[in-house]
Amino acid sequence: MKPGLRRLGTSACGALLFAALIFGATAPVRSAPSLPVVGELDLDRYVGTWHEIARYPNFFQRNCAGDVTANYARNADGTIKVVNACRKEDGELIKAEGVARVVGPAKLEVRFAPAWLAWLPLVWGDYWVIELGPDYSYAVVGTPSREYLWILARDPHMDEATFNRIAGGLAALGFEPQRLKRSARRR
Repeated sequence: MKPGLRRLGTSACGALLFAALIFGATAPVRSAPSLPVVGELDLDRYVGTWHEIARYPNFFQRNCAGDVTANYARNADGTIKVVNACRKEDGELIKAEGVARVVGPAKLEVRFAPAWLAWLPLVWGDYWVIELGPDYSYAVVGTPSREYLWILARDPHMDEATFNRIAGGLAALGFEPQRLKRSARRR
């Protein structure tokens, strides 16, 4: 293993399981207005590395101080391997591995809980692509409950005009732009 990189231990796995249960339990709010998604999502273009530009603060990323990335790769069974990584305040790199499955056009469900719990609906969290750059240079991902939101880009930095345009359109979708937390980049 590289210095500064560690695998998640038993307590961290327990925390991730708890986060997955909370995430899955809060996602299907039926009273929220429908959340529109992009018309088409080409998974072959979507896979790869994404850098987090901003997010709603959440429990399972509470230790992430910067350099937040998500890497997606196609699996032979049609699912998507998900590897989320970030740096803690002390510079240590932490990772969480999961799997995503397609449940509709531009709608995925993500699970970070162990495979043996995959039969439980509560371990799957919504991952809906609600905006996507025509060149797949950025994506906005949210949940129909409006509890979770991420702005992602292929590059670690997004120009302010694009960020402001995205943030400015969130209220019309039922999100609260003031909740966004910009992601830090370590130098």
